[in-house]
Amino acid sequence: MIPQTDRRSFFKQVAGAGLAAPFFVRNLISAPPSGKLRLASFGAGGMAYETLHGIARHPNVTLVCVAEVDSTRAGRTKQEYPEARFYEDWRLMLRKEGKNLDIACVGTPDHMHAPMAMSAMQLGLHVYAQKPLAHDIYEIRKLTEMARKKKLVTQMGIQIHSAREYRTAVQVIQGGAIGKIKEVHSWSNKKWGDTEPMPDRSDPVPPTLNWDQWLGVEAPRPYIVDYYHPVNWRKRIDFGTATFGDMGCHIFDPVFGALQLTAPISVRSEGPAPSQHSWALNSVIRYVFPGTPLTEGKTLNITWYDGDERPPQQTQALLGSRRLPGQGSIFIGTKGLMLLPHIGMPVLLPEDQFKDFAMPSLEPANHYFQFADAVLGKTKASTAFDYSGPLTESVLLGPVATRFPQTTLAWDARKMKFTNSREASRHVRRQYRAGWKIKGL
Repeated sequence: MIPQTDRRSFFKQVAGAGLAAPFFVRNLISAPPSGKLRLASFGAGGMAYETLHGIARHPNVTLVCVAEVDSTRAGRTKQEYPEARFYEDWRLMLRKEGKNLDIACVGTPDHMHAPMAMSAMQLGLHVYAQKPLAHDIYEIRKLTEMARKKKLVTQMGIQIHSAREYRTAVQVIQGGAIGKIKEVHSWSNKKWGDTEPMPDRSDPVPPTLNWDQWLGVEAPRPYIVDYYHPVNWRKRIDFGTATFGDMGCHIFDPVFGALQLTAPISVRSEGPAPSQHSWALNSVIRYVFPGTPLTEGKTLNITWYDGDERPPQQTQALLGSRRLPGQGSIFIGTKGLMLLPHIGMPVLLPEDQFKDFAMPSLEPANHYFQFADAVLGKTKASTAFDYSGPLTESVLLGPVATRFPQTTLAWDARKMKFTNSREASRHVRRQYRAGWKIKGL
C-alpha cells in the first residue's frame, strides 16, 4: 500500500500538469481479486502491443486499460481486448484507473519510458518496461532506486534473456568452457541514425494523433511526416537512443550477465559524432570494465560496432570458415572462443577442440509470464531493475560517448559523472519541458 503522502504528491503533480485532481484519495491500490492481476499498458501498437499481449495472455492477468496517443495504432488491441478502456492521456488513465490496477507495462518511444514507469511505481504498481529502460542514465538510476525502495517487482523487456540460446551461452561461459575471458566484440547491423539534415518544414498533424501528448516531456516542435512517428524516433537524439540503445540492451545482456560485470571504468567512441538532431551511423565504441573472477585480467575490453562497422579482420579470422552473423558477440577466452549470434545457439571454436562438448539442455522460459508470476510470488523476475538498470546505464554511456569522438571518458558510476569531462556529464540528465514535472525524476 502506498503511503498517503505519496498519493497526495502524485495527484498534486497530475493536477499541475493540467488535469483535475481526483475525488478519491483513500484505497488507491485496492487488493486484487484472488490470484488475479489487473494490467495497464502505456502504448497499444508495435512493441507496446507485443508487450501487453505477452503479459495479458497469462491466465491470471486482465488488461484493464491502455493509453495510446495515436488511434490508428490501437485497432488490434481494441479488437483483441474489447473490454479494455482506452485513454489518450496516460496521466488521466492513472488518475481514473489507479485504484483498479496492480501492474503496468511501458512500450512507448524511449523518451517517455521513465516518466510513465516512475509515475506507475509511485502508485505502487509493479512495472514491466521495454528496453532501453529509459532515455537517460539519470532516469535509469532513479527508476532502479524507486523499485528497490518500494520493493516492487520489475522486469525489463529484453525477452531474449529468457530464451534458451542466451541462457545456454551464460552457462557455458560461467562453466569455464573457453576459460577466462580476455576480450569481447559485439555488433549490430541496424542503422538507427541519420546523416541528412532535418527537413525545414512543418506538416499538418493527423487528426488521429495527439502530437503534444506524443512529445510528452520533450520541447514542442513542428510535426514532420515520418520524421519522428511512428518509427524513426529511434534516430532522433531527443526521443531515441540510436542503434546501441535499441540493440545494445539485448546483445550486451549475455555479456554483462555471464561475466557478472559492474559499471565500466571508461568509454571511448571511435566513430562519427551525431548531428544536432540525429544520432550518427556506424559507431565503434570501446569500453573498459573492471575485471571479474570470470575474466583474465584486472580489466576487460569490450568493443561495440554497428551499421557497417564490424570487428577487425584478425578477430573475424578466428572464426575460420564461419561467416559473421548480422548481429551478435564474440567472446575470446584463454581456452577458445564463443560465437554467439543474436538470436542463435552459441558456437565454440575451434570446432575440432570442442567437437565432443555437450551443450547444456535448457528449456525456454516465457519472459512476460515470468513477470506476472513474480508479482504473484511464484518466482523471481530475471531482469529486475536491480540487474537491468546497471546494464542499461552501461549501454547508454555509448551514445553519450559518440558526442565526443576520439575522447576517452572516465566514468564514476557512484557519482554518475565523467570525471574528466564536465561537458559530457551534462548529457547524463536532460531537462523536461515546462509543465512536465514527474515526481521522483
